[in-house]
Amino acid sequence: MDTGNGLLLLWGIRQSQKPADLAHPFGYGKELYFWTLIVAVLIFAVGGGISLYEGLNRLRHPEPLNDPTWNYLVIGLAMLFEVATWTVAFREFRKVKGDLSYWAAIHASKDPPTFTVLFENTAALLGLSVAFLGIAMGHALNMPMLDGVASIVIGTILAAVAILLVYESKGLLIGEGVLPQTLASIRNLTQSDPAVARLGRALSQHFGPDEVLLTMEIQFQPDLSAAAVASAIDRLDRTIRSRHPEVRHIFLEAQSLAAPARSKESGS
Repeated sequence: MDTGNGLLLLWGIRQSQKPADLAHPFGYGKELYFWTLIVAVLIFAVGGGISLYEGLNRLRHPEPLNDPTWNYLVIGLAMLFEVATWTVAFREFRKVKGDLSYWAAIHASKDPPTFTVLFENTAALLGLSVAFLGIAMGHALNMPMLDGVASIVIGTILAAVAILLVYESKGLLIGEGVLPQTLASIRNLTQSDPAVARLGRALSQHFGPDEVLLTMEIQFQPDLSAAAVASAIDRLDRTIRSRHPEVRHIFLEAQSLAAPARSKESGS
C-alpha cells in the first residue's frame, strides 16, 4: 500500500503539470489535490480498515506464535527502509516550512506530497514499532492476543493520519486562497502605486502549488485617462508577478473611471 500510494502521488504530480486547454483553461493543477485525497482514502480503507479487522479477528481467535524470527527480520528491514524515506521527506519538508511551526506549515502548505509522504512514513514507523512490541510482548508473555491489540492500534494510527489528510485535501480541492501574509504583500504593492486611489476586494485561489488566480477591484485616481489606467494595470501586473511568481492569472477591475468600468486579464 505504501508503494502504491507513492506511485499515485507521482501520477498526480505528472498529471498536474499538463498544460491548460479549452476544457481546463486554468490547467490541471488540482489533479495533485485529487490524487492526494485518493491516497488518504486508501490509507483509511485499506491500511486502517484491514488492520482493525485483522486485530479484532486475532482477539476473537488468537493463534500462538512459535518462532518470531522472521517477524523480527521483516520488521527490522521495513524500519530501515522507512527511516531512510522518512529522513528524506523530513528534510524536504523543512526546506519549505520556513519559520512556521510544523502544524502551521502543514495547514498552510499548498503542495500535498511534501507533507503526505512525511505523514505516511511517520505512521508507518509508529505502526512498525507497535507491531514489534505486540509480537515481542505476546511471545514473551505467551499472550497471542497482544498481536491483535497491536493491529488495532496500528489501524487507529493509520485512520487518524488518513482523516487528517482528507481534511487538508478537501480544503485544497474546494479552493484555498494564498496565505494572509502573501495577500497583504500583494495589497501593499498595489496600494503603493501612485495611480491607485483605493483598493477594493482582493480574492485569490490556488489551482496548484505554484499556480494562483488573483482578482482585485481597484479605484484609480479620478484624473487619469483610459490610457494611463491601462498603463497602470500593466505596471501592477509586472510588479505583482516579479514579487510573487506563483500568481499566474491576474484580473484587475478598474472602477470609477470616466469611461464605463473595464477589466483586464493578464494571461499565464
